[in-house]
Amino acid sequence: MDSTENDKKRFRRQYGIHLTSKDLFKEFIFPFIKDKLNEYLWVDLFAGEGNLILPILKEFYQEQRIKFFSEHIFLFDIHQEMINKCIDNAISYGIPENVAKNNIKVRDNLHNFPESLKKKKYPIYHITNPPYLYLGYITKHIETKEYLKYFQEKNEGYQDLYQIAMMSDLRNDIQNLIYIIPSNFLFGSSVSNQFRMDFLKKYQIIKMIIFETQVFEFTGTNICIGLFSKKQIPSTNIQEFTGIKIKKKDIILNRNFKLNPKYKYRAGSLFDEFVETYKRKNPLKVKFYLTNDEVKQNKGHHRVEVIDANKYEHHEYRRLDIKINEELKNKIQSNILYTKTVDSGSDNGRVGLGLIQDYFNVSGIYVSGNTYRTHPIHLFLFPQVSISHQNLLREYFNTLLEHFRYSLDSEFLTTYKYSNANYTRKYLGLTQIRGLISTFPHNLDKNSMASLQELVTKKKIEDIIRFLKRFNS
Repeated sequence: MDSTENDKKRFRRQYGIHLTSKDLFKEFIFPFIKDKLNEYLWVDLFAGEGNLILPILKEFYQEQRIKFFSEHIFLFDIHQEMINKCIDNAISYGIPENVAKNNIKVRDNLHNFPESLKKKKYPIYHITNPPYLYLGYITKHIETKEYLKYFQEKNEGYQDLYQIAMMSDLRNDIQNLIYIIPSNFLFGSSVSNQFRMDFLKKYQIIKMIIFETQVFEFTGTNICIGLFSKKQIPSTNIQEFTGIKIKKKDIILNRNFKLNPKYKYRAGSLFDEFVETYKRKNPLKVKFYLTNDEVKQNKGHHRVEVIDANKYEHHEYRRLDIKINEELKNKIQSNILYTKTVDSGSDNGRVGLGLIQDYFNVSGIYVSGNTYRTHPIHLFLFPQVSISHQNLLREYFNTLLEHFRYSLDSEFLTTYKYSNANYTRKYLGLTQIRGLISTFPHNLDKNSMASLQELVTKKKIEDIIRFLKRFNS
């Protein structure tokens, strides 16, 4: 890749830019607005080249376009380069340059809202593909730290630039919105919980179009198109709406969504309801990670072979021996499970629980540096569970997890990123792991455990749930 391409890629990543194709507008957005073109100001505050608004001009004869553009279209972007392209784009539709420059301007709309638009003759209809850049990324990279200013004061607690954009519309009482945003708006947990609760208190989701195929050339982020309407009265009601999923191999799936505020309006809440209903009175507790600090605090003469989750080299994790005391050695060797939190994309690389010895041929998974949720993670269970019961827990966990993935189309899991895999790669959160483990009836008698083993082996989900209900009553 030459330096010019590298510069373009860095520019896109730094500013969270994803340029929108005209085809996306024509196929998925225009059908919802075509009957009301003369009723609104058509605004894009993060316009890029203007491809979400300017194609509207095709619906008018050449002699009508200048008047319509002057009265109905207003486009902005923070980057002069984008504005220049947007003006050229408008000119290609027959808009004179001086007229285009009146309504297409450089402006930082994350900083504040253009108040002048609210004084125009027509109400605002905002259609945009805003910048999306996750706060975690912003804080770790020097070139993006300037954006931390947007997450202060009234925006404290939000996790992405697109959320700042949408909250600005909320505060400025914009009634109608169409946003192209990461699909983790629906499926994310910590990344979008607070935002969903604040935003959906005042907006109703009208429709969602969810893409599980790559839309933008330069990003692996899965996206959705959301249509929102401002509520007359703020409320924390359950939100029900129709969603269309566009999956690989041209498969289109229609789904009815029901988002419950009790579960932070997150899609796939039936999983959370299951965990809440069947959590044991005295559940297994889980500690994640064998950390460097713990190893240092328990030095000794016993050698235990581990992999280092921080050292991935030549397609495998580095193996090493750690020298520890007998207590930690016994703790490691008596806890045989690890969790894989990110789908690899292959059929046998899905998230779930696995056996450390079987997969890595070592006794433990050691973290020499920072802990990462996307690495393989050693699980430590309290109280101690026998090896046979841990094997049953693994089967139980994975069986139920796959059941919910199938029945909920994996909607309770966070979308990881686009890939060419046969299915959409997902991330399994540590809270979800802890929650599902908490439903495992670890303290049953021998006969009851044997009955559960039989049900799990045969993957009889309804019978497993009846079994849990019987022992949870």
